Amino acid sequence: MTDTTTVRARPEQIWQELGEESVILDVDAGVYYGLNSVASRVWRLIQTPRTVAELRSRLVAEYDVEPERANRDLEALLAALETRRLIETAGSSR
Repeated sequence: MTDTTTVRARPEQIWQELGEESVILDVDAGVYYGLNSVASRVWRLIQTPRTVAELRSRLVAEYDVEPERANRDLEALLAALETRRLIETAGSSR
């Protein structure tokens, strides 16, 4: 993914916030996934399509994190969500 890649949560996923965390049910696989508070924030943000750059910018603004660290962690999260088919991407790829 690049900064211009647009990311959105797949609409058929069922999810629920539990305090600051979230749980996602992959309906197709019948598997639950838990998200910590920061990953849960990203999940809420991608309910509306957003670019990777927008997501990183929001994380840096909302959390006490360096842009490089935010970028590494965001890329890892998005890769895991994509591998599990919980998100859809459009636009540029590496």
